[in-house]
Amino acid sequence: MRHSAFRNISTGIACFFTCLLFLAVGTLPFILKPSTLLEALLSAEMLYSMKLSLLTASVSTFSVMFFSIPTAYSLSRYDFSGKALVKSILGLPMAFPELVLGLALLLLFGQTPLGTGLEALGIRVPFSKPGIVVAQFFVAFPYAVRVIYSTFESIDRRYEQVSRSFGYGDFETFRNVTLPMARGGLFASTVITFARCIGAFGAVLILAGGSYMHTEVLPVTLYLNISYGNLDMAITSGVLLMAIAFLAILSFEYFEGGKT
Repeated sequence: MRHSAFRNISTGIACFFTCLLFLAVGTLPFILKPSTLLEALLSAEMLYSMKLSLLTASVSTFSVMFFSIPTAYSLSRYDFSGKALVKSILGLPMAFPELVLGLALLLLFGQTPLGTGLEALGIRVPFSKPGIVVAQFFVAFPYAVRVIYSTFESIDRRYEQVSRSFGYGDFETFRNVTLPMARGGLFASTVITFARCIGAFGAVLILAGGSYMHTEVLPVTLYLNISYGNLDMAITSGVLLMAIAFLAILSFEYFEGGKT
């Protein structure tokens, strides 16, 4: 069977840029000697950065999922005034740079009634560890809502109507029918959210600051060390970010029954 010229060209373009990406990313772990990589991994700065990244990303992921599920469900199932505006605003952070989002959050939680009110309660967001969680939350939240919204939209509403015909309310139907049917999409959203939280940089840098071993998560470690000219630590943090992303995608493929 002969293939068309268009098919051959489009396939060639896909393979070419896939190879370029693989060469760029796949060679990164092999640039450093194993002893140098291990030394950087066991350094106090890298251990601190790894622990803080995993802790804040876990808290952020839980918070994002907790709030994005009802948000996506309401957008998928209910009609209300301003729904189109809500969807547009929720999608804004995906359209502009993280630095802009970080600046907006810094102004929001700075010397405003919200910021001063939180400080009065003993919660300081700018240039602090809670600021990392807040920045990661707002970076990942729109992506989670988009994935979960698509998941709910793909579920046939007749199942929910049958549940209500048996006398179950909205919450019982949501808990017993919709959520179990959406578990695949919810798992995918959790993986994507965790990866986005781990990799969040611009918003974290602006809101929480890039303080050495204080608000230093892995992307900030990469940034600080490449600024200092310490390529060993910068490459090591890049390798860690790649490894975490790879494990997240691998776990998604495994639990979803994907083929290796």
